[in-house]
Amino acid sequence: TMTIDNDSHVVYVHVRSGLYSSDTVIDYSHGYIATRLFSRNACFIMKIDKAYIPELHEMGRLAFERQTMNTVYSPNNVWVQFQSGHSRLGTMEDWLVYGKAIQHLCTGLPLYH
Repeated sequence: TMTIDNDSHVVYVHVRSGLYSSDTVIDYSHGYIATRLFSRNACFIMKIDKAYIPELHEMGRLAFERQTMNTVYSPNNVWVQFQSGHSRLGTMEDWLVYGKAIQHLCTGLPLYH
């Protein structure tokens, strides 16, 4: 499921798929994406690259297309592969940079950048 909060410029994506379940926050106002993988009990954070991540006003349209049509070609499909490196717990400075939505998602979990 996807929830778009236009007031705070944040998109919430919830994937419920057993072992592969995850929650993702795309915070356009702070410029970061965070994905919490439940199987790994960790948070992965990356900076939004506008060349690959659709703008907020396009998200609703893309979600509608994917939901209502069986096969939709869109050059805006995003695939991300994370390589685990060093992790650390978030600090107050991190949460100021990443914003409250990502703080709420990732507090208490190891952060991978």
